[in-house]
Amino acid sequence: MTGTTLEVHVRALCVKHSVDIALPNGSPKKADTMNADLKKAGVYDGLRQKQITAWMDLRNKAAHGDYAEYDKAQVRLFIDGVRDFMVKYPA
Repeated sequence: MTGTTLEVHVRALCVKHSVDIALPNGSPKKADTMNADLKKAGVYDGLRQKQITAWMDLRNKAAHGDYAEYDKAQVRLFIDGVRDFMVKYPA
């Protein structure tokens, strides 16, 4: 659930900051691409971009059943970090 919330928030930040959410062919951009675009637009810095990339990686591991790739403490940091990110960067 936190991963989906993160992706929805990244998309909303793009809309707020007039960053395209679709590719030229009309298909939606992937979350990682939008994350990079937000960094390029100066919405946040490279360190924040890397943190979001790490969170998206954890989300993908969970979605694909790679449960041995992370632990409970990392999940707690993920949830708390996304919550803090959404407060610091409201959409």
